[in-house]
Amino acid sequence: MMNEENKGFNKNASNESMKKTINVTDPEVKKGPLSFISGALTSYMFAWISFVLSQKLLLYFSLHKPNYSSAIALSIASGFKTLIIGISFLATFTFGFIGIGLTLVFLRSLLDVSQEVDS
Repeated sequence: MMNEENKGFNKNASNESMKKTINVTDPEVKKGPLSFISGALTSYMFAWISFVLSQKLLLYFSLHKPNYSSAIALSIASGFKTLIIGISFLATFTFGFIGIGLTLVFLRSLLDVSQEVDS
């Protein structure tokens, strides 16, 4: 059991820690071109991995046809196959699109830097 002194100590410690907050969202911190290009390259890498995985899934499901005697089981297997292939190509598109967007932001940030230097 905790005595009264420990309870008071815990309250004071938690109050002091609440007072010492750090402002994480500092408006002065800006992302630079290096952040954008590294994010774009990472996204392109994930897009490539997703694309290779999508191709392998498509090849696997094309070569291995489900052979169930039940029409319901065949329908569920077909729906599952479609869902898995669709999600893998959706991941490919999403990572590729993010990579394109970050590349454009990278190019724009290079133009902003050159305009700031000229001023």
